[in-house]
Amino acid sequence: MIPGRWGRHYTWVNLLATDLDLRAALRLMVISDVRLARGRTHVEIVRQALRGGATAIQLRDKEGEDRDFLATAEDIAALCDRARALFFVNDRVDVARLAGGGCHLGPDDLGIREARGLLSSPALLGFSAGTPAEAMAAAEAGADYLGVGPIFATSSKEDAGEPLGVDGLAKIVAATSLPVVAIGGIHAGNATACITAGACGVAVIRAVVAAATVAPAARALRRAVDRALETGE
Repeated sequence: MIPGRWGRHYTWVNLLATDLDLRAALRLMVISDVRLARGRTHVEIVRQALRGGATAIQLRDKEGEDRDFLATAEDIAALCDRARALFFVNDRVDVARLAGGGCHLGPDDLGIREARGLLSSPALLGFSAGTPAEAMAAAEAGADYLGVGPIFATSSKEDAGEPLGVDGLAKIVAATSLPVVAIGGIHAGNATACITAGACGVAVIRAVVAAATVAPAARALRRAVDRALETGE
């Protein structure tokens, strides 16, 4: 256990990584992005998303000041700790380390091996993969899970690329033993198809963050994912 303010958060992450099911913990990841949030803050988004059943939170902020971003990350780490949910910071390995969370990386970010060396154990690392080859390379480099997409068309990320579809998702799932979280254009109406294709969970931005009410939107997605995981349909 790492002593200090975030010791308890690291204890929870360690238990999750060793004794619990990472796939189950990734069934609903909400990515907080204030640009779509109807004036809500990251903390407000996350508090409501967790209330609605989110099992993982990813903090994304491309425009905020570093000091403010770190303070927000620390607040969200505490919320996730109390809810026994995973917490990841998008791109920023330094902020993830200081706040006591995991990190999610993309192909243009710091490499997985380099990030692993900077993060304090047992922080989790995710990686965005769009092809079977990228998925296999990420697994070899030491990623803990993959974010795969976009599955459907999305406007939440400008450089998301062409949709893979559920067939493309299934091919990537088949190429790796890592947990796969589907992302891109996902909502309560199409989340089931992603689970049926082999994803262990879904990651969403607009479907929850931009909703009129965050908690009910998260709850609808969680129910859809749970139902698909339980029934296989």
